[in-house]
Amino acid sequence: MWGGQPAAPHSVFAPPPPRLAGTGGTLPAVSSFVLTALVIALIIVGCSSAEPVEGVDPPEPVTSEEMQTLLTDSTDPVVLNVWASWCTPCRSEAPLIGKAAEEFEDDVRFIGLDVRDTPNGAAAFIAEFFPGAPIEHYADSSGAIPTDLGGSRGVPITFFFRPGGELSYLHHGVIDERTLVLQIDELVNG
Repeated sequence: MWGGQPAAPHSVFAPPPPRLAGTGGTLPAVSSFVLTALVIALIIVGCSSAEPVEGVDPPEPVTSEEMQTLLTDSTDPVVLNVWASWCTPCRSEAPLIGKAAEEFEDDVRFIGLDVRDTPNGAAAFIAEFFPGAPIEHYADSSGAIPTDLGGSRGVPITFFFRPGGELSYLHHGVIDERTLVLQIDELVNG
């Protein structure tokens, strides 16, 4: 007792859980994992449009062997950026990649590799982030090319190749401006 009042019970009153109509059962609690998965799924669906993108073609499909040949036959250094339209970190670095492609187009060949994506999602991504940027775009629906080149399945990834296809540097995750410029400088002047 405190001040003549009976002591409050040690438990806090909580209303009973909601009941499902006609089942006699209670509504199961939704875990934060399930809720997070649902939100991510909705974002992915929202980022991949079913409508074709006017004026932008989806990237051309390419195999690992074709990509390796493209890199080996290149007489210019290559920056190969691996992205996907459903990848939020890819969206944050895309403007930097587009700007660098414009700034260094006379010295470096830029290639964008869209992985595990839909053609329309890829075309929408290109239209939004790379309009007019001097970037060659290819598609890898299986996502095998980055691992075949020594990377991983995670995106974004940026590869830096010397002329002839020799790997100079590999960056996992979102690339920052300093790292991008330093690696391009190494390719051009190193």
